[in-house]
Amino acid sequence: MEKKFDGTSAIVFLALMHSFLASDAVEVKPSINPAVVGGTVILSLSPSVTLKGGSWAVGESLILTWLGDQQAVFSGYSGRAFVNITTGALTLSSLTVADSGVYRVQSSDPQLTVNTSVTVVEPVSNVTVSVNQTDLTEFQSSADIKCSVSSGSSLSIIWMNHSSEVTANDRVQLTDGNFTLTIVNVTRYDSGPFRCYVLNPLSNGTSDPVHFIISYGPDNMALTVNGLNITSFQSGSNLTMLCSAESNPPAQLQWAFRGKLVNRTDTLLELCHVGENQSGPYSCLAFNNQTKAHNYITTHIVISNSGLDHQALNVLLVTLLILAGFTHTLEDVCDSLRP
Repeated sequence: MEKKFDGTSAIVFLALMHSFLASDAVEVKPSINPAVVGGTVILSLSPSVTLKGGSWAVGESLILTWLGDQQAVFSGYSGRAFVNITTGALTLSSLTVADSGVYRVQSSDPQLTVNTSVTVVEPVSNVTVSVNQTDLTEFQSSADIKCSVSSGSSLSIIWMNHSSEVTANDRVQLTDGNFTLTIVNVTRYDSGPFRCYVLNPLSNGTSDPVHFIISYGPDNMALTVNGLNITSFQSGSNLTMLCSAESNPPAQLQWAFRGKLVNRTDTLLELCHVGENQSGPYSCLAFNNQTKAHNYITTHIVISNSGLDHQALNVLLVTLLILAGFTHTLEDVCDSLRP
C-alpha cells in the first residue's frame, strides 16, 4: 500500500530539515582565544541567527537563560555575563582561569546546540631561579635549580644551558612539572649559564642566568721540552720544560728530577748548558687543593756528548755578546740542576 505525504507533513518535514541544517551550519566564534585574565570575551554565533530564547553553559554549569527580552544570570556570573537577546551572543567579562572550558549554547526556537572551547590564560611575570649552592666538585656534587614565576597559567618550561636546550638523560632530571632541574654528578661542562624560559599562549619570560663554579682536575697533563716532541738533546743545550694540567682552581705544580723534588713550583723549568749527568726522568707533579686530587707526568731526557767543545763555543758567544754591549747571559734565567 503506497504512503502519501500531505501538504502539512511536507511543511513540517521541511521545517525540521531547515532547523537541522541551520544548527549544523552554525558555529560559535570567540572574539579572542586564548583570552587574558581580567579581560572580556564575546561568544558570537556565525552565521548570525535570530534566537527567541535559550541558555548558555560552560561544562555542567549554567551561566544564564533567556526568553524574549528576559534573561536570568546564575550565581557566579552575576554582573559579568549578559546575552544579546536577538543574536544569542554571550558577553563574559572579568575573566579568571576558572572560566576556561567548553561553552555550549542551546535554543529550541530555532532548535540548535553548538559548542566551542575557550581558554583563559594569566600572563607570565617575574621568572626567577634559585640554587642551594654554586660551588661544586666534579663527579661528587649535584646541581639543583628551581624555577618560579610570580604569576602565570598554562605554563610550559624550557631550560637552557648557554644556547642549548637541556633535556632529561641519565644525569639530568626534570621534576615538579619541569620547574626543578637536577644534574647528578656534575662535570666541568655543567658550569652554565643556566636559564629558565617560561611561556604560555599569551606571553613568556626568562630568568637571569645562574653560573656554577665547578672544581675539577688536575688531569690531561702535558710536558714538552723546547716545544718539541723529542727527548734527546746534545750536551751543552739549553732546555725549557713546560708543564700544563687542566684544573680548577689552577693546580699547584712541583718539579722533580730522578724522584727528588726540585725547588721549582711554576709551569717552567729551565736548564742551561746541560751535561750527560743531567740525563734522567723529569717529573711534573700537580695538586688541586679544592678537589684534593693529584696527578703527575714524567719524561725521560737523554743528554749525549756530540764531541764538540760547547764550553768553548759558549765562552766565545759570551765574549761576542759583551763586545756587542750586552751585559746579561743565559745563565741569569736558567737553573743548573747537576747531581
